[in-house]
Amino acid sequence: MNLRLIFLSVLCGILAGVSAALFLISLEAVTQLRTQHPGLLWGLPLAGLFIGLMYHHFGKDVAAGNNLILDEIHQPRQIVPLTMAPLIFVGTILTHLFGGSAGREGTAVQMGASLSDQLSRFFKIDADERKTLLTAGAGAGFGAAIGAPWAGVIFGMEVLRIGGLRFSPWFPCFIASFVGYGTAVVLRAPHSVFTLPEAPVFAVMTFLWVALVGVVFGLAARAFTLSTHFVENNVNRWIRYPPLKPFLGGVLLLLFFRIEGSDRYAGLGIPFIQEALTAPALVIEPILKSIFTTVTLATGFKGGEFVPLVFIGTTLGSALSAWIPVSVGLLAALGFAAVFGAAANTPLACTVMAMEMFGWRIGPYALVACFVSYWFSGHHGIYKAQRVHRPKHAWLVKVLRRQRS
Repeated sequence: MNLRLIFLSVLCGILAGVSAALFLISLEAVTQLRTQHPGLLWGLPLAGLFIGLMYHHFGKDVAAGNNLILDEIHQPRQIVPLTMAPLIFVGTILTHLFGGSAGREGTAVQMGASLSDQLSRFFKIDADERKTLLTAGAGAGFGAAIGAPWAGVIFGMEVLRIGGLRFSPWFPCFIASFVGYGTAVVLRAPHSVFTLPEAPVFAVMTFLWVALVGVVFGLAARAFTLSTHFVENNVNRWIRYPPLKPFLGGVLLLLFFRIEGSDRYAGLGIPFIQEALTAPALVIEPILKSIFTTVTLATGFKGGEFVPLVFIGTTLGSALSAWIPVSVGLLAALGFAAVFGAAANTPLACTVMAMEMFGWRIGPYALVACFVSYWFSGHHGIYKAQRVHRPKHAWLVKVLRRQRS
């Protein structure tokens, strides 16, 4: 590690932190505006049409989003276009202003990584350094957006491939993530706060129940991923004119909002996540959130999957407390981390995130829940550009072979 790379890592962190802070402040403002004026939901189709036209005319080369970032890390070809940052920013803000069911961390990852990649225009950076800076920028964007810098350090290294951690850029990731988080805090970025009603108590039976619930979390993540990819593939197959996809998606979402009868599943839904940590949720809630988010993202609205998957996992864990003899707060908090960890194939980062969000005592339970859900979620995650470094169940195959021999 040389001083030059440290300097570049600091710049990555600053760029990620500034962009994340600006984004979070803007997102909070439009969320409040939509809450005060629920009639904005009726503008979803037109917002979708505008987003579709914007990407069709100015963003074809960045439409792949996070997958473009991962592809460039795997095999560097050309600098990520600077247009990625403003397009995903505007697209996500419009999605939330008009009630699309999307997240925010995916946007922060794209902005952090794409802005970090622009350093290649000003400094002589080789392919390996580009990989490192893209990885650091992505992790810094994630950590700055959720307010969990340690998770950001690991996320950038873990999200690249399934079954393997790219450990070599750990120090640049560490610098960028903490600088990004610190920058966001200095700029007073509004981070969501989640707390447990009571600290977890260690018990052997609780670990067994958590492992069982982890299976459910993994299957929920797999169902979300497969359904989103299925809808997206069919939308691409049947609708040839790209701007029409989010327009029709907005029409369909309006229909769903009318049938459901509220705007509970619009936007982030942070208050409902916080509510599920203290009181049992209904089983229908994670199902409905999955439907609304699948339609939103698969038809071309912008945002991310993190908060919707947190919503799904938290309400699912909360609802399971009616049958599982574990506290509602613990099950909800584990779902908070495990469902996204399984869908993104980042169980270690999400274990650390759970500890940063809910305290160190949840760590052993989070480790079990995140890795069990990861093992049961399959190899198709929300990021199509992930590569399989080692099959998830390779360790089990080895154990079985040893027993047979």
